Amino acid sequence: MAERQYYEGVGRRKEATARVRIYPGGEGTFLVNDKPVEVYFPRLGDVPYLMTPLEVTGMKGRFDVTVRVKGGGITGQVGAVCLGLARALLKFDPELRPVLRKAGLLTRDARIKERKKPGLKRARKAPTYTKR
Repeated sequence: MAERQYYEGVGRRKEATARVRIYPGGEGTFLVNDKPVEVYFPRLGDVPYLMTPLEVTGMKGRFDVTVRVKGGGITGQVGAVCLGLARALLKFDPELRPVLRKAGLLTRDARIKERKKPGLKRARKAPTYTKR
């Protein structure tokens, strides 16, 4: 069996990493870790957010999408998949860059957990002050 042609994009957010592959000429199936996207991301609003790169470019239903995502939590994984999907679409057609850029889908969200400092309980929370 011959391998199908695909375009790959890697997305990261917080501690999550997603490898997204889009296969042109598909029926529009979207699998995340071998599960349908609605099963893997059941939270309200996650699936529409994931579909924004496809909707903005008008490519919804033209690709089969498979995703391998690991690390982090749900929010980080959703952000990583969205960025990976946008990057994969960019490899498919580099002329989509202005549309994706205008929608803010090509920017990697650089916010990560701040490190804990010595003498503090967390990154910024100080121990309770006691006079005596």
